[in-house]
Amino acid sequence: MQLISKEEIKKLLEQPKGNCVSIYMPTHPAGPEVRQDPIRFKNLIREAEARLIDAGLEEKQATELLQKATKLDTPDFWEQWGEQGLAIFISEDIFQYYNLPFNFQELVVVTDRFHVKPLLPILNGNGRFYVLALSQKDVRFFEGTRYSIDEVEVENLPKSLDEALQRDETAKEGQFRIATPKGGTANSFVQPGSFHGQGSPDRDKHQEDILQFFYIIDGALHEKLRSQKAPLVIAGVDYLLPLYRQANTYQHLMEEGITGNPEILSAKELHDQAWPIVEADFQKSQQDVLERFHELFGGDTGKATNNLQEIIPAAYYQRVDSLLVTVGQQQWGLFDPSSETVYLHEEKETGDEDLLDFAAAHTLLNGGTVYAVPPEQVPYSTPIAAIFRY
Repeated sequence: MQLISKEEIKKLLEQPKGNCVSIYMPTHPAGPEVRQDPIRFKNLIREAEARLIDAGLEEKQATELLQKATKLDTPDFWEQWGEQGLAIFISEDIFQYYNLPFNFQELVVVTDRFHVKPLLPILNGNGRFYVLALSQKDVRFFEGTRYSIDEVEVENLPKSLDEALQRDETAKEGQFRIATPKGGTANSFVQPGSFHGQGSPDRDKHQEDILQFFYIIDGALHEKLRSQKAPLVIAGVDYLLPLYRQANTYQHLMEEGITGNPEILSAKELHDQAWPIVEADFQKSQQDVLERFHELFGGDTGKATNNLQEIIPAAYYQRVDSLLVTVGQQQWGLFDPSSETVYLHEEKETGDEDLLDFAAAHTLLNGGTVYAVPPEQVPYSTPIAAIFRY
């Protein structure tokens, strides 16, 4: 399953302006409704064509722009789909489509940028996480979401202790490099130190080997995860977990791990044990934002609001730190940056865009955090709420 990432969403948003078509369609992996999916797909393509013509394209130009999407409509495509949703993005230079493992409303949007709000639940409470399955004979690294998990190849990640120590020419008998404490500016490969264990020499040497093994793993993951913030869960037998924590330099390692021999656990079994650990972390993050919003809202700071006409220019000018926005709902209108005026329309008019999506897109592009949530999770029954940086 090709599940869209935050980086890919940002790339879609950064594309040059033009006629950008976004199509969202719930699909059915089984049952009698499967036969209706191709019919509904054709209807959405026709709707996209009509919107492109309304935006000023000739009929032939609109048909040509949508041609790659039209060619998807084959029996083989629908037989292999098997997920709950299809998202398609089409412009003069872009054609991308994605499996989405959750349901949403049918929607066709044609504006000068792609419409991404239905994708955003992937980034918060249904967000990404990592699992590192550790044993002396087998190392596996996974990337997961609420709905899926996939093993990922990591450059220079050793598969076993023997492989790691054969590769590591810097290891010395009874002494090796020690990682800096959490929050330090350097990683384990630039700070010298030594490890002196207690007990039998054989046991001490073996523990040193394992710790060196874990430093090497951490070094490989440091390259993979250097700009990431997703939680990491480690899985391993009891005595390995504290040793890995000693070597770890990734700041988003979860306190709780999966205990037991990960060699006998499938990817699905690892996912089933990891998700409750990271779900609590995702929920806490969202709850913290809600509490901050209530503390700031209505005060003299001006740092929290649920007024869309204040949020839109703030998002555009990089002032929004955190945003809560309703999924499955649109607010059509226009924003004029030159006058910072927001025009709201009850019904969609030519040239309109979903201003809720506008706020979410610009918050993401400007480094803010977006939580796309059900309507009941936005304070005061409004479709949007924001905390400002200043």
